[in-house]
Amino acid sequence: MVSTPSWPTGISAITLFTEDLDATKRFYREVFGLPVAYENDNSAVFEFGNTIINLLKITAAPELIAPAQVAQADTGSRLQLTLPVADVDAMCKELAARGVTLLNGPVDRPWGIRTASFRDPGGHIWEIAQ
Repeated sequence: MVSTPSWPTGISAITLFTEDLDATKRFYREVFGLPVAYENDNSAVFEFGNTIINLLKITAAPELIAPAQVAQADTGSRLQLTLPVADVDAMCKELAARGVTLLNGPVDRPWGIRTASFRDPGGHIWEIAQ
């Protein structure tokens, strides 16, 4: 009998491409209140629990994904990252105090959760959900 390896049970890292690494790094420090865990000239890493978010300069992205193309930030969103929170409304007030403009919400979704979303300087969409 051939043993099939089990599927991974978590995501260890998400790499997000950005045109302005300094602005996006500052956004993550100020909005999420996280320290930079690692950085070099092309990237900055933040730890979200067991998952790291690696912000990578768009100029360094092709070597990771070639022959796929790197999309530009203004061509539309291709993903949404969701963070669980205890109180969406309270977090929206905190985000506003940190200078974040919401894209939508807070809103009660038909599938039973309350959400709001916003965009980082790299064009990535973040959702908070309760």
